[in-house]
Amino acid sequence: MSKTQTHATLPEDRIPFSHKLIYGAGAFVNNMLAAAIGGMMIVLNLGFGMNPAVVGLLGALPRLTDAITDPLVGFISDNTRSRWGRRRPYIFVGAIIAGLVFILLWQMPPGKTETWYFWYFLVGSFIFYLGYTIFATPWVALGYEMTPDYHERTRLMGVQNFIGQLVYLVSPWFLLFMQHERFFDDMTEGAAGLAIIIGLATICIGVIPAIFLRERYQAIAAEAGHEAGARASTLAIVWRNIKLFFKGFLITLKSRPFLKLCLATFLVFNGFIMVAAFQFYVIIYYVTGGDTVEGARLAGYAGTLQSLSTFAVIVLVTWLGTRIGKRRAFFFAIGVSTVGFVLKWFCYNPEYPWLVLLPAPLIAFGLGGLFTLIPSMIADVVDADELETGERREGMYGSIFWWVVKLGMAAAIAAGGFLLQATGFDVDLGANQSERAITLLRAFDAFLPAAASLIAIWAIASFPLSEDAAYAVRKKLERRRGRPGVAEAAVA
Repeated sequence: MSKTQTHATLPEDRIPFSHKLIYGAGAFVNNMLAAAIGGMMIVLNLGFGMNPAVVGLLGALPRLTDAITDPLVGFISDNTRSRWGRRRPYIFVGAIIAGLVFILLWQMPPGKTETWYFWYFLVGSFIFYLGYTIFATPWVALGYEMTPDYHERTRLMGVQNFIGQLVYLVSPWFLLFMQHERFFDDMTEGAAGLAIIIGLATICIGVIPAIFLRERYQAIAAEAGHEAGARASTLAIVWRNIKLFFKGFLITLKSRPFLKLCLATFLVFNGFIMVAAFQFYVIIYYVTGGDTVEGARLAGYAGTLQSLSTFAVIVLVTWLGTRIGKRRAFFFAIGVSTVGFVLKWFCYNPEYPWLVLLPAPLIAFGLGGLFTLIPSMIADVVDADELETGERREGMYGSIFWWVVKLGMAAAIAAGGFLLQATGFDVDLGANQSERAITLLRAFDAFLPAAASLIAIWAIASFPLSEDAAYAVRKKLERRRGRPGVAEAAVA
């Protein structure tokens, strides 16, 4: 087969477009919570007056528990046997927990000490992230099993990423919304109001995939679980599950293709997250000379343009992934976004404030390409793992992948707080920041994510699961199962 040819997707492997949209509802919730918790952290500094380094710790510490909870929830989901499936009950309950706790997290009264705010937010964050994990890990795993087809996986992830990007049409305006004098007296009251909106949306939208989707490999997993668990005592089952958890965890971590995907995602996503708030600081205190409202407005326009561009990027990258392969499509997308980050150094200019819009469409190629291609590539890795071990571990792979993302996000937020402090930025100085602080803010904002993206391209250069290799794996799996084409429908 030549490099320009692709395998055709069989009719039985295609996912109805309505079901792709329903799966995308989970991406909307996932992105909304990530954008909100990241974007609203600035309120702890500007609204509650907390030290930036302390704010960074608040973003990082709760994520440390994900090292335990993410793989544990993934394992539990993989091994759950219920009439509702392995994934759906957790998606339903997790959305409700995450939504309710997020609302409570931001209902902080004014006038308390920094220590009081620290402990309230820290304890609340631990509970919130547990609910977030209960929702997100099974939802991610569900996507890996909705189709066995190499290209249909890319199309599914393209649609879910497209739907998820709708969040970023509004999230750049969160800061401005929280300062809206017509609705709120101050930024802290605005954060409390915004949290209610986000929490309710999480609950209402997050339960939709649990209600309407079904699981393709539920029966296969159930048969394996029945055979392994037959005639075993309760104590034996507990001990067996403990051993299986650690065995599955170690097998997952030994997958070199999977580790390459995790590393690339860690670098691209968290290179962006680490300095995400810096864009606001650079625009407010450099481009607009300390005008927080005008700066928030410019940042809002740039963020909205980036979000709108991402929709086109997702369509283009999805198409490229099915034509030139996922790996080369990744090179293209991340390369373009690297150019966009570097352009920030030149385009964030107080003499020409509207130039802040120019890098936005190019930067959109980063996350737009990343979360279209990488999840599809992980689904291919899951198949290769089943061929080697005889077990399906969508939940374990998804949980460790997103644990790496969230751990990186925690490290990035913490590092961002310390980097902000290292620049010498002082909120009390307002527009009178030192030249050194402004220069370092600009340099970190432009060049750190660009450098991380280049390393990510290097990591993916040796990813081994090509299109031909993925189809060969699938053929062997179906021959072993004795059910070519997979008899069960992906959704019902």
